[in-house]
Amino acid sequence: MLHRSHGLRAAAFGAALAAVTLAGCSNGGKPNASRAAGARGSGQSGRAGAFEVTRRDPPIAADTRFAAGQLAESRGAFAQAAEQYQQAIQLDPKHAEAMFHLGVVYATMKKYPEAIGVWKRYMKLTGESPQAYSNLGFCYELAGRPEDAEQAYQRGIQKHPTASACHVNYGLMLVRRGRVGEGKLQLGAVLKPAEVHYNLGSVYETQGKKAQAKAEYRQALELDPQFTDATTRLAELEPVSKTPQGETGLSKTE
Repeated sequence: MLHRSHGLRAAAFGAALAAVTLAGCSNGGKPNASRAAGARGSGQSGRAGAFEVTRRDPPIAADTRFAAGQLAESRGAFAQAAEQYQQAIQLDPKHAEAMFHLGVVYATMKKYPEAIGVWKRYMKLTGESPQAYSNLGFCYELAGRPEDAEQAYQRGIQKHPTASACHVNYGLMLVRRGRVGEGKLQLGAVLKPAEVHYNLGSVYETQGKKAQAKAEYRQALELDPQFTDATTRLAELEPVSKTPQGETGLSKTE
């Protein structure tokens, strides 16, 4: 999952692309509502005595382009959003949030080579942040380059041993690839035991392994009975059906 922080909870890649405030380190490049883009037009000239008076439109700021990109992204117009983010970066090469969202949009559009290039630039811009390593690794995985993904995760973990982003994405990738024991170790380094089982269940559920998913959700609930997400997921996998007498009970079928 892409960590939207200028920082995906684990196993939740895909929704809320328009969010600006994303879990993790958010720095620089935020749009300022008090800054006006200014009216745009062809410009006007007039006579004032013997002097020619010219009014010029103010330049469009990087933050304005970034805001336009967010609006387009929230509407699902990803190509338009990418164009606006690119223009924001051209105006301000250090606009970290525009670069972050450009990487997310490219990944969403499945333009993985472009996304990988953006995350590499974002890594340099943010001083090799854990989110940069994590999102770079995830894009490598999406692009079918698991060896490169693993290397990115490992480098991120080496530089940021206590940061959750790389541990979680790396752990999920290992589980998806059948290396469950290794994956649990990575997840367990930064998550509570109940959360480890929950994430294992999420992977199994996406793989269509319902019995294994339910077993993991149950273990999560045994460790943390108040784990509402696990309760919800388990209920979705065990739909309630009516008995012939009109009473309700849990379906026994997968």
